[in-house]
Amino acid sequence: MSVLDALNGEVFTAFGQHVIWSDMIGNTIGLAALALGWRRSIWTWPAQFLSGVILVAAYASAHLSGGVGKQLLVIGVALWGWRQWQRGRQQAQDGSIAVRFAGRRERVLLVAGTALGTAAVGGLFTLYPQLSWNPWPDAYIFVGTLAAMVAQARGLVEFWFAWLLVDVVGVPLAFSSGLAFSGLVYVVYLALVVWGMRDWWLRSRAVADRTVLEGAAA
Repeated sequence: MSVLDALNGEVFTAFGQHVIWSDMIGNTIGLAALALGWRRSIWTWPAQFLSGVILVAAYASAHLSGGVGKQLLVIGVALWGWRQWQRGRQQAQDGSIAVRFAGRRERVLLVAGTALGTAAVGGLFTLYPQLSWNPWPDAYIFVGTLAAMVAQARGLVEFWFAWLLVDVVGVPLAFSSGLAFSGLVYVVYLALVVWGMRDWWLRSRAVADRTVLEGAAA
């Protein structure tokens, strides 16, 4: 038995849903990565990298090319995000990762890039049905995940809003694709996203208030 076959082997069945090893392990690590991101720990990026590597097997087993592509993007962006946060820690006096709200231009680029990217990828999946059996939701998650990770790497609070929008589509798609554990983890993601959003929001406001006070004192 190959490693790939072992990863896609069934762990257990619950409520008629078959849970496979790659789905369970990859998403458990992904859940830990999200919690580490909430805590602004740089170890969120190695965790996302490992989660992406394992989940490639899970999405390949479900014949979701968008999911596979998404995890390949996760792997690539995780390496870039690690580098960005390393630089951020070196530049910060207290060694922490600064978080902030995106500027108007950044928000426009994120929204426009996500919309155009989803249209392009969705059109590709529609033209080549063998790439995905559910092209538009698959494309939406593919591009939305990329947008969320780029925002996270830049320390933008909007990162959490992007994940929330991805989860809204990701939960039903995961269950309908036979990836039950992914669906359950997405539900837990929602809770973490809400708490993480609150934490980063408050931190960004505290930094902004401190900057105003320092400017007034100067």
